[in-house]
Amino acid sequence: MEQFKLSDKFIDKYKRKKAPFGFNGLGELVYMRTYSRIKENGKNERWWETVQRVVEGTYSMQMNHIESHQLGWNPWQAQKSAQDMYDRIFNMKFLPPGRGLWAMGTPVTEEKGLYAALNNCAFVSTKTLKEDYSKPFCFLMDASMLGVGVGFDTKGAGEIVVKGVNKDRANEMFEIPDTREGWVESLKLLLESYFHGTAPIAFDYSKVRPAGEPIKGFGGVSSGPEPLVEVHESIKDVLEKNSGEPITITTIVDIMNLIGKCVVAGNVRRTAEIVFGDPHNEEYLDLKNYKVNPHRDQYGWTSNNSIFAELGMDYTDAANRIVDNGEPGFAWLENMRHYSRMKNGGDNKDHRAMGGNPCLEQTLESYELCCLVETFPSNHDSFEDYARTLKYAYLYAKTVTLGRTHWSDTNRVMLRNRRIGCSVSGVAQFITNRGLHELKEWLENGYDVIQDWDKQYSDWFAVPKSIKTTSVKPSGTVSLLAGATPGLHYPESRFYIRRIRLSKHSELIEPMKKSGYKIEPAFGSEDTTMVVEVPVDVGEGIRTAGQLSIWEQFSLAAFMQRHWADNQVSCTVTFNPETEGEQIPNVLNYFQYHLKGISLLPRHDWGAYPQMPYESIDEKEYNKQIKKLNKLSFGVIKNEEADIDKFCNNDSCEVPSLTGDNDDQEYAN
Repeated sequence: MEQFKLSDKFIDKYKRKKAPFGFNGLGELVYMRTYSRIKENGKNERWWETVQRVVEGTYSMQMNHIESHQLGWNPWQAQKSAQDMYDRIFNMKFLPPGRGLWAMGTPVTEEKGLYAALNNCAFVSTKTLKEDYSKPFCFLMDASMLGVGVGFDTKGAGEIVVKGVNKDRANEMFEIPDTREGWVESLKLLLESYFHGTAPIAFDYSKVRPAGEPIKGFGGVSSGPEPLVEVHESIKDVLEKNSGEPITITTIVDIMNLIGKCVVAGNVRRTAEIVFGDPHNEEYLDLKNYKVNPHRDQYGWTSNNSIFAELGMDYTDAANRIVDNGEPGFAWLENMRHYSRMKNGGDNKDHRAMGGNPCLEQTLESYELCCLVETFPSNHDSFEDYARTLKYAYLYAKTVTLGRTHWSDTNRVMLRNRRIGCSVSGVAQFITNRGLHELKEWLENGYDVIQDWDKQYSDWFAVPKSIKTTSVKPSGTVSLLAGATPGLHYPESRFYIRRIRLSKHSELIEPMKKSGYKIEPAFGSEDTTMVVEVPVDVGEGIRTAGQLSIWEQFSLAAFMQRHWADNQVSCTVTFNPETEGEQIPNVLNYFQYHLKGISLLPRHDWGAYPQMPYESIDEKEYNKQIKKLNKLSFGVIKNEEADIDKFCNNDSCEVPSLTGDNDDQEYAN
């Protein structure tokens, strides 16, 4: 693959320029821990180097596409365009997804061609189980191991019979290669032995590298074979219980969830799953009722469970369940298929859509992937400047659609749809500082800007226009880099302490300590982990989540769905179960005609526990903490944690961790 290079003279201007990381060092700490790769010299990338790698990787993809199709590449124009993109990423006017910051321009894409790893999320339907019994399950595992969050449905229930293995035949041995493909193949063989009634499969795990060995390319260290052994044995148990019977909803979700648990344990920091089911099916609705399904207590947490809500349905039962545990979420598939932006009326562009991604900001067909990119309107002084940013945010995401995946079904969908998701974060800050009306103008005019660029660049690339282009993702660590509130969500408090976990041996600790940040051993993991405390001020005058009623939160989501998102708006509405719980059926009944998806979370006082990820503080305490801090400089270090966000880059679409074991996990979306 031919490589595009930014000019040395241009890059030299940024080598000593201070990157505008947000939140008093929190953004830089998260960057260094999460997205800064180790270079060939053994030292970590600086921000200017990460941006250079990402931009050069992006334009290399463009160049190779243009030249391979003999469409006419202009080196001078490309250099000028790449420099403008570089400046806007460097100054955090927009950012690629976290996985793009990590993988773009690396051997993962440049040499291995694993362009699927640049995409955030995917969806697969089990409706086609009859055509290939194991395919949806293997796709989910493969995508998850690349860090892609995957949604799936339960429409395959009853479509095939789990025959069970033929125990009269001798075991067939499979030596598992130490590769992603080898793990996926082992799953395929196991499933098919039960689905087709063939000989039992025995596995040889001797080639799987031991726990603790480094993983080149994606970073991190190996988990060893133990998670794979566990998932094989657990799936065997599930299929044994279902042998001789049509596959059930529970069996489908069990298998998918067990795969998710395996991938989490397999040193991919986060996998994400969402499952969609029938709102009237008690078996489905009780999947997270661990009194009914005690066996699922160990892995049911791996997916967010949502329903394909029907327009006009009675929401009372679902609302009662939400008040109890925050699920199910809602996806109005009819609206997803029929509408782009709600203000434009129905167009049926997405009539083939089958579901969505784990945080539900993207409408997706089966086996489709999506690439998300994040813009920060609050980091702009004028709309004209923001419009320029939108060009490059769009261009990054569109470029990712030029990369082929290793799945033929995925390529067929993506070549046709070219779906992307240009998102906005810092919405709460923008409304506070500029007002809702100005936000409306920026969104509507910005949407038109993206459509104009999509026409121009699609013509230049000689590819179809994108079926849809905009969404609102919940965000997470990427917005921390830029000092922005995540997506459209309001903060829990203006002032708070954010705690970040680091390895006890991390070279990030000493610079933080010298700058005055409080660092202490992690409770319960004193021998291996340290906790850094960072004081954060979200901004003057900003309201907090607890000050917004359930109706106002729904209204803001509908506002973004009307004026910006032609895909979806990912929004988790928090509510007081005692005062607002009974309003849920009414608010759902009203907003079902204005939204494509929504989730709700009861606001409970879980009480304090040691080293909470977020701890609200008052202004006095914040100022006290700030006075202790000096200028932060990481210098030349080597950090091997490589603890990256592998999918949607959000906190809100994850599982609760009420013990404080994972500083980046919040409540399920």
